Amino acid sequence: MKIEPVSVLGCGRWGSFHAWHADRIGCDALLWGRPGSNRLARLTAERKNEYLTLPESVRLTDSLTEALGHAETVIISVGAQGFRALCKNIAALSPSLWREKTFVLCMKGLEQESGKRLSQVFREELGTTPAMAVWVGPGHVQDFIAGIPNCMLLASEDETLPPRLAQLLESPLVRFYYGTDLLGVEIGAAAKNVIGLAAGMLDGLGLVSLKGALMARGAAELSRLVAAMGGDPMTVYGLSHLGDYEATLFSLHSNNRRFGENLIRGLPSEKLAEGVYTADALSLLGKEYNVDLPITEAVRSVIKEHANPRDVLLQLFLREQKKE
Repeated sequence: MKIEPVSVLGCGRWGSFHAWHADRIGCDALLWGRPGSNRLARLTAERKNEYLTLPESVRLTDSLTEALGHAETVIISVGAQGFRALCKNIAALSPSLWREKTFVLCMKGLEQESGKRLSQVFREELGTTPAMAVWVGPGHVQDFIAGIPNCMLLASEDETLPPRLAQLLESPLVRFYYGTDLLGVEIGAAAKNVIGLAAGMLDGLGLVSLKGALMARGAAELSRLVAAMGGDPMTVYGLSHLGDYEATLFSLHSNNRRFGENLIRGLPSEKLAEGVYTADALSLLGKEYNVDLPITEAVRSVIKEHANPRDVLLQLFLREQKKE
């Protein structure tokens, strides 16, 4: 039985799951939430949220110092747009608390204003000393809690790190594969949320049959961007992007798919749809690297410019013949 301590920063849907999962596999789990967090307050009072119930063995704290001091392995699962602020808060603490740690970034997003990958944000704020990997791939908290397993991906520029992390974090619920193309993995994982928005729009318009074209063209579109940025275009066809399409483009649990559908139907969306921010970031990258991203721009035109969704999507998929 594992007794190694693990700290999780972020007490939302995925953060609470990672604490639950770490405890389930025998780790000494501590879960951090920012001071004043309503999510942390509910977990403290009730030991549960809308997704899961935390066992009493999972400790809760709003002290970043306590969370970093608790474990050598620190899992981070916060909103991508708040990630830089968290990194700055970590960097402001004594370096002895974080320089020798291993950080695992469990988020799928890009910085909206800059287009930067989260590993880039991490290195800009904390330097090159802390070990760092990303954990992405298909799956929904609701399915994992119900006992439904899935395959996920650990990626790092240090090829020795994913196997070591897998030894600690793998379970009958989560089977890990490894990757070293951090650029391709992060771009692919973030961009699948934009494809999820488009899929939801197709659902709302009753154009579900076009999801096949969306999947084929979405992967091809992103592979060209990854290649232009210097990554491996084939990474997009793995677990970080294409492998996550079922969970993002079809599942009722997908916040991005639901956001796209609700937008078409004129319904409010209460859950975070990270793809809205990612679409802006991808648009910046497309222009920077001179890569045409028609799906991304179509999604942005509907969300940002209030273009007619049916006209935009039909034009996107039924335009003049082009080589695939």
